[in-house]
Amino acid sequence: MSSGPPPDPPAGETAPPPEAAPPGGAGVPDAFGRLWTPHRLAYIQGAGKPTGPGADEGCPFCVAPTLSDEESLIVARGELVYSILNLYPYNSGHVLICPYRHLADYTELTGEESAEFADYTMRAIRALRTASGPHGFNIGMNLGTVAGAGIAAHLHQHVVPRWGGDTNFMPVVGRTRVLPQLLADTRKLLADAWPAG
Repeated sequence: MSSGPPPDPPAGETAPPPEAAPPGGAGVPDAFGRLWTPHRLAYIQGAGKPTGPGADEGCPFCVAPTLSDEESLIVARGELVYSILNLYPYNSGHVLICPYRHLADYTELTGEESAEFADYTMRAIRALRTASGPHGFNIGMNLGTVAGAGIAAHLHQHVVPRWGGDTNFMPVVGRTRVLPQLLADTRKLLADAWPAG
């Protein structure tokens, strides 16, 4: 593949001259900016993923309720389910609704668990609307690894707030998500906006 000249820089910016390459030829300057996200390496390498399907095999959704809300990023706790921020969110405010009980399939929920699961999904939507005014939501769950579940052994439902234009060039072309707020700050904002039962 021919390398050709670098692309033209954006309007108002100039590309670095070719002679600006580091000594020894390490790297060739181009017109691209770099967004470094070393915290994502843990996710890529599978840190925190369960070692097996059992609750005692490192399930993060079984461990989270044993920690403080701040440490685990839990937004709200119910009797049978809880809401927690996704550690690797699609968008700022991406909440997961999880039963405390370790189970893999939606059909395994009891009637009481199912009712609170639905109630916490609605509360998450209300809290997100109050806290950040999204234009819409993606809500759903992936049952099984083949369906896309990152942690298939413990049921969880995604509540993802969406805004017009949030799928721009960064995730589409750059395969990078830009989140405007730290997870701890988002957790506090949503916990403060969480509707009472």
